[in-house]
Amino acid sequence: MNPREPTSTKKSKSRWLRMMPLALVLLALGVGILPRLKAHAALRTQTAAFVTPLVSVVQPKAAPAVQRIELPADVRAYQETSIYARTNGYLAHWYKDIGSQVPAGELLADIETPEIDAQLDQARADANTAQVQYDIAKVTADRWVGLLKTNAVSRETAEQDVAAMKGLAATLTAAQANVKRLQKLQSYEKVSAPFAGVVTARNIDVGALIDSGSAGGSKMELFHLAETDKLRIFIDVPQDYAQDMQPGVTATLTLPQWPSRELHGTVARTSGAIDPVSRTLRIEVDVDNHDSAVLPGAYALVDLDVTVAHPRLSVPVNTLLFRPNAVQVAVVDDAGKVSLQAITLGRDFGTTVEVASGLSGKEKVIANPGDAITAGDSVRVVANPAGPPS
Repeated sequence: MNPREPTSTKKSKSRWLRMMPLALVLLALGVGILPRLKAHAALRTQTAAFVTPLVSVVQPKAAPAVQRIELPADVRAYQETSIYARTNGYLAHWYKDIGSQVPAGELLADIETPEIDAQLDQARADANTAQVQYDIAKVTADRWVGLLKTNAVSRETAEQDVAAMKGLAATLTAAQANVKRLQKLQSYEKVSAPFAGVVTARNIDVGALIDSGSAGGSKMELFHLAETDKLRIFIDVPQDYAQDMQPGVTATLTLPQWPSRELHGTVARTSGAIDPVSRTLRIEVDVDNHDSAVLPGAYALVDLDVTVAHPRLSVPVNTLLFRPNAVQVAVVDDAGKVSLQAITLGRDFGTTVEVASGLSGKEKVIANPGDAITAGDSVRVVANPAGPPS
């Protein structure tokens, strides 16, 4: 130590040397404590984020007033029928084969009926005989009635002749009726088309035995005729849409092999009753098919534009909570408290679903609620909630 150094300087250095260990200890504590404090602060922030979840909310909106639904359809001819023989015989000739377009009344086939022809000849002869007998009886009765006026004959004789005349008149009427019956049967030798259409089946050939079934035998279908320039489209509509299916609803028909080609029509009529087995309503759509683009019996799809007079509310499907007692949505109030609201679902629109009851439209419904959410939970509403801070 320099003997000339001042005493105050010596004291200052001694004090600094004594405080240096304390400073080093405080510095070490500071370096270790500050990160811990920051970690504790981050932990508190993360804990608070988990305790009060961040959620986004949506408000119920009006369901679409017009919805398009796609359903499978049963395509049928506007009218079709099986053509049977009304008389027995043999096929003499057929004129139209399958695929033939025929107008109404077109001759399709001739049937030979020798038995009917013979019976008709006999019936005509019987009718002629009855006519002659009646004419003779009438002349006789008229003569006796004239003689009765002069009391030349007895009343009893005159009345007998008049009664005989009336009996022969009845016989004549029966004979004439039999002639008409056989003439009608004979007219069935000509098989004609009852309406304009296309022959879709021919089940007979020349010489085939034709049995009308009048004698108890098994009748045979000769031809099958279908009117294809107009089609009847039958669709089974689910019960949820039944009340909206009224005549006039527009429909679009498409075929799988021609997805870009559309045929348009409207609902013509409905069955007016729900099928108790399938719980569907059968409706009929009439479609013009003048170019025969669609064949009866084809598989097709029909798009129906369903218009709802009073649209209900709808919510996104990601707001639904499927609980054992009911379908619910989580609703948050202005204080950030959650309540669970039971709802009744209506139509399914894909990403949204119709709410038949349970909401007024003013609620703030939580989107993507967690399965553990319960009534009374506290949440914070944000526009786009992020995950908890890490």
